[in-house]
Amino acid sequence: MSAVLWPVTARITAALNAANGTGQHETAMRLIKVVEEAGEASAAYIGATGQNPRKGTTHTAADVADELCDVIIAAAVALHSFTTHPPAVLDAKLHAAARRLEVAASQDGTQACRAALIAAGRCPNCQWPAQDCNCADHPDA
Repeated sequence: MSAVLWPVTARITAALNAANGTGQHETAMRLIKVVEEAGEASAAYIGATGQNPRKGTTHTAADVADELCDVIIAAAVALHSFTTHPPAVLDAKLHAAARRLEVAASQDGTQACRAALIAAGRCPNCQWPAQDCNCADHPDA
């Protein structure tokens, strides 16, 4: 994650708070901004693929990437409205997503993920901590 994301979005949030306040309406507007930016990313993708035959190819992959960055920034700004520690919340969410990916890969029978689960002290069958697991197939069973 970019080292400047959180300091910059904190400054943006402070400026928005000063200009618009922090009420429910402003919180809703920040959420709607995320959706607006996602729509712009979708439109750029449609333009990059030439999906609209009337318009043809109007955007590039770089345009899509630029719009996706706007989505990330808008989401980070909105996250400030729901927690006092947005970096920690996102970090926890990223780690949870990584764990789900490891679990899914393990369920696909990937030996590397199975070994990673075992090394992490988790049962390769149920992904529970090995000491809490009732399965017979974990390292200290």
